[in-house]
Amino acid sequence: MNTQLRPAITIFVLLTALTGVIYPALVTGAAQVAFPHQANGSVIVKDGKAIGSELIGQNFTEPKYFWGRPSATGPMAYNGGASSGSNLGPTNPALVDAAKARVATLKAADPGNAAPVPVDLVTASASGLDPDISPEAAAYQIGRVAKARNLSIPQVEALVAANTAGRQWGVFGEARVNVLKLNLALDALGQK
Repeated sequence: MNTQLRPAITIFVLLTALTGVIYPALVTGAAQVAFPHQANGSVIVKDGKAIGSELIGQNFTEPKYFWGRPSATGPMAYNGGASSGSNLGPTNPALVDAAKARVATLKAADPGNAAPVPVDLVTASASGLDPDISPEAAAYQIGRVAKARNLSIPQVEALVAANTAGRQWGVFGEARVNVLKLNLALDALGQK
């Protein structure tokens, strides 16, 4: 038994050190050197204070801000520690009711807007924390934001265009607008 136990314990200790300490330390060190912003959570800092992450949506509800996708996280919305989808299917009454409520909220915030509400403004993403909206969802909100901030529509359209990212490497995904960055650009425009 001793002849089998000693090699098993030795392999266990070596593999634990290799896969549990050495490999994670090397990967973490490489990430810190090559991609420090991403490795530290893509945190956005304003006036020396962390105000959010480029990777996690936030709950904007004031008319002067662009609104992001709804959050499906619990027990509170936009909870980075509870990333998950709602798992509600397209015919689930709870999803249908939530989408109708969100449409009603968007229409009430901008009653003059007769355009159809983009689907990403009424449905949560798979993670429940999506920080981005489609350019169509941003365009839908331009009139409300411009009116609330006393800006011209072309000014707000220019900000949306400046904050629209294309497909990754020109191939993957879709064009997107990071809501936090766009709202920070709006605030910066108001401070000038």
